[in-house]
Amino acid sequence: MRIALKIWRQDGPADDGRMVDYQLPDVSEDSSFLEMLDLLNEQLIEKGEEPVAFDSDCREGICGMCGVVINGEAHGPERTTTCQLHMRSFADGDEIVIEPWRADPFPVIKDLCVDRSSFDRIIQAGGFISANTGSAPDAHATPVPKEDADRAFMAAECIGCGACVAACPNASAMLFMGSKVTHLGELPQGQPEREARVLQMTAQHDLEGFGGCTNLGECSRACPKGIPLNVISQLNGDYRRAGYGGRD
Repeated sequence: MRIALKIWRQDGPADDGRMVDYQLPDVSEDSSFLEMLDLLNEQLIEKGEEPVAFDSDCREGICGMCGVVINGEAHGPERTTTCQLHMRSFADGDEIVIEPWRADPFPVIKDLCVDRSSFDRIIQAGGFISANTGSAPDAHATPVPKEDADRAFMAAECIGCGACVAACPNASAMLFMGSKVTHLGELPQGQPEREARVLQMTAQHDLEGFGGCTNLGECSRACPKGIPLNVISQLNGDYRRAGYGGRD
C-alpha cells in the first residue's frame, strides 16, 4: 500500500506545532498502525531526520498509552486502541491525518505524546479504597451479588487512555471518572469512602480543567472498551447523594 501521512510535529510544550507531510510507498496491510509509524521512523532515522515521538507500551490494547487522533477520530476508524488498529482498515492511496489528543488538561510533550498525569491526580484524589494491613481476609468472606460484580468488572475495564476526553467537544473526563466511581461503588470494599470519593474526584476533575458533560455520547462511542454512558449516571447519582449528606 502507498500511504500519505500528515502528522502533527511539535518540538516541545512551549513550541508551535505544525502538520508535516510524509509518504510511505510500501506498507503491508497486515502491519499494525504503530508498526507503520515504526517503519516511518526507521526511514527518517536513515535520512538523519528526527523520528516522530509517539507513546506505546504493551501494544496489546491493555495499557492505553498509544492513543492518537486518526482522521479526526480517537484511536481511528475501528473501535479499538491505536496499537490494535491494522493498516487493512485503510485503502491504497489513502491520506491519514495523525494528531495528539486535543485537550488543555493533556498538554503536548512532543509530537504525538501528551501528558495525561491529570488522570493520575484524579485517581489520587479518591479513586482507591483504604484497607487495614495484615493478614488477608478469607476469600469470599463478603458475598457480592453477581449483577454488582459484573457491573464492577465492566467498569474496571477502563484503561485510562483518554479517548473519551479527545472525542468529547467539551474535553470532559466524566466517562473515565464514572467508570472508576462505578467500579468501586459496586463493591462492598468501596462503600466506606463512597461519598468522599465522588466529591474529591469531581473537585480534582474540575481543577484540572476538564469540561462538563452535556450527554452527547461521543465519549462512549470512542471508548475502545465500550464503557457505557450509564456510568456517568451513577457518578451523578453518587454526587447528588454525597451533596445531600447521603440522603436520596
